Amino acid sequence: MKLIIDYIKYHKIKSAIIALILIVYYFCLPNQLFEEPTATVITSKNNELLGALIASDGQWRFPHNDTIPEKFKTCILLFEDAYFYKHPGFNPISIFKALHENLKSDAIKRGGSTLTQQVIRLSRKGQSRTYFEKIKEIILATRLEFRYSKDQILSYYSNNAPFGGNVVGLDAAAWRYFNRNANELSWAESATLAVLPNAPSLIYPGRNQERLLKKRNRLLKKILDNSIIDTLTYNLSIAENLPQKPYPLPQTAPHLLQKIAQLYYGKHKQTTIDKTLQERTNYIVKNHYYQLKQNEIYNAAVLILDVKSRQVITYVGNTPTDKAHQKDVDIIDKPRSTGSILKPFLYAAMLDAGDLLPNTLIPDVPTQLGNYTPENYNKTYDGAIPASRALSRSLNIPAVKMLQEFGLDRFHHYLKTLQLKNLKYEPNHYGLSLILGGAESNLWDLCKSYASLSSSLNHFSETSSEYFSNEFCEPTFFASEKVDFGEKTKDKTLFDAASIYLTYESLKKVNRPENNENWEFFDGSKQIAWKTGTSFGFRDAWAIGTTKDYVVGVWVGNADGEGRPGLVGIQTAAPILFDVFDLLPNSKWFTKPFDEMKKITICKQSGHRASPNCNDIEETFIQISGLKTKPCPYHVLIHLNKNESFQVNTSCEDLNNITHKSWFILPPLMAYYYKTKNPFYKPLPKFRSDCLSENRVSIEFIYPNDHNSIFLPKDFNGKTNELILKIAHSKPASTVFWYIDETYIGTTKDFHDMAIIPKQGKHIITVVDEFGNEAKRVFEILE
Repeated sequence: MKLIIDYIKYHKIKSAIIALILIVYYFCLPNQLFEEPTATVITSKNNELLGALIASDGQWRFPHNDTIPEKFKTCILLFEDAYFYKHPGFNPISIFKALHENLKSDAIKRGGSTLTQQVIRLSRKGQSRTYFEKIKEIILATRLEFRYSKDQILSYYSNNAPFGGNVVGLDAAAWRYFNRNANELSWAESATLAVLPNAPSLIYPGRNQERLLKKRNRLLKKILDNSIIDTLTYNLSIAENLPQKPYPLPQTAPHLLQKIAQLYYGKHKQTTIDKTLQERTNYIVKNHYYQLKQNEIYNAAVLILDVKSRQVITYVGNTPTDKAHQKDVDIIDKPRSTGSILKPFLYAAMLDAGDLLPNTLIPDVPTQLGNYTPENYNKTYDGAIPASRALSRSLNIPAVKMLQEFGLDRFHHYLKTLQLKNLKYEPNHYGLSLILGGAESNLWDLCKSYASLSSSLNHFSETSSEYFSNEFCEPTFFASEKVDFGEKTKDKTLFDAASIYLTYESLKKVNRPENNENWEFFDGSKQIAWKTGTSFGFRDAWAIGTTKDYVVGVWVGNADGEGRPGLVGIQTAAPILFDVFDLLPNSKWFTKPFDEMKKITICKQSGHRASPNCNDIEETFIQISGLKTKPCPYHVLIHLNKNESFQVNTSCEDLNNITHKSWFILPPLMAYYYKTKNPFYKPLPKFRSDCLSENRVSIEFIYPNDHNSIFLPKDFNGKTNELILKIAHSKPASTVFWYIDETYIGTTKDFHDMAIIPKQGKHIITVVDEFGNEAKRVFEILE
């Protein structure tokens, strides 16, 4: 009985020991073999290397790659472990030979390690090479063979083997030594990399060339002897030169690399970048940079979006300038003053709300709104200008007038819906200068917004007049991410398709840079809706354009905000924009969204819906909301004598002799400037002297603006320059009497200008015409 009990105890202890050994064996291999930091690597949409950021330990160690090129696989197996696919993790014959040779020479002359053992040794770096350590490696190698397939073990080796210097792994070595992907290496190049890990500290490109060459050619001969390559390939291979020094890794999209590294440090990320397009855009930016820096303009950025997929296909965050001019700053997501780049959104908003028709006349006259006095870039005035032309010419005063009419709060709401993240303050913080650059935005958000409008228009035309619920989504630069446009809906997200289309029709007519000014005369020319912007002080120049398929955005300036003369959108950003568009395929123009439009009769002169008094009309398609706009207010019916030389009425002319005629009349201030640009504008004929006049006379000041603060400079002789007062009168031939502070100073007729030298302080100018009509203006003369 005791023997039975002892036998059972013995077997229990034996089983426990075996179980313990099995448990120890099972858990002896760490879950993660390699914990060393890896480089951040980004590739193009076709998986071509765009750039890499070195690992935090200073090593060029790419993230793990399961794929092993066949040539390198063949080379490494023939050189290191010909029986790799047959042994269980160690090769007894190799170990015996190594042991015999080492004992015979009383030194470690041969290792006898398999690739599996070498993977274990690499993972246990820093361990001394002793026989006890070798036993550990063998045990761990067999455990590794249980956990992973042979190809996985081989990939661990190729990803972590040292290749000399600070180069670790096959992928990094291929780029550092041969400047290309490991899959593109020749037999000679693959053989060179296969022999490097054997003694990376002794054999290194650029030194010990003879020893490296012998090792490489010996391996190539072995490959020939195994009939893997033919004699011609062998002879060509041994004739190839060895690498002399490491190449720098590609830096095709360095700023995108930095952005991705902040999110996924040490990872490999495939992007949506088109490498060829990125490189050609880099070249364009580089060429323009060399020109711009002559004017001390050092920075620029370009972003290209695919409208349909909302993918980033080119990302140029800055010019190849120097560190002193912030070459590492990524401008694309940095807030900058918008200049005029927001004007198309206001135009589209007013069309969408039914506050405007495409060619409605907008006042373009000297304007002062409190302490704010907007000015056009060319310092001139058109009096009145069609809204579409005001947009295509980027006139400031009409834009401010439109914003004033539309409402600051309403427009601010539209901009918030566009998700411009730098628009952080309430509307009153910006005031009416919002439309001229009083706010900040960035190239990313602006390009995203233009792409959203283009996408809305495309989807409306492609889906039987439907929109998508998530048109204003974020673009992506990751190939693994797909943009979700949401569900189909009949409801617009922000602007209706017709308003967007009409806005683009206006932007298509923006004057192009000098070398592109005749673009419309060529059949192959691209139709592009585009807009420029220039911030106050010439600090930022913008140009953003869109076709049906692409959005291109350009910013030019200095990263430190320094303004420069000539830093204007049309001169600096637009040339880059059109050079980039020349790289892109031609796109058809946007389809006209007829379901959102209505054909009506409009007045050709005023752009309003035609009233009964409009005699020059045309039919055109407008947005449906435009039906709410008022009829033309500028055409009135007047009564003339038979030869139409004078206005008359029944007080002085027989009814049968009166001619009734429609006449285009603008308010005096608008008319004053309008007729300088429109010589065919005719003022109202005078009333015949024997008639009792019924028309109303109006007077408007041209200068000064109300409550102006004016400084009168002195000339070279020390004489104070005169202040020129100007008014517009609806009947210029009238006599006008001028008073300053109730003191009579003179009379004018036909041309109503008055030169004075007032004293310092506040004054009131009063003008009275011969009919008793009066106008006043308050201003102040500064010391």
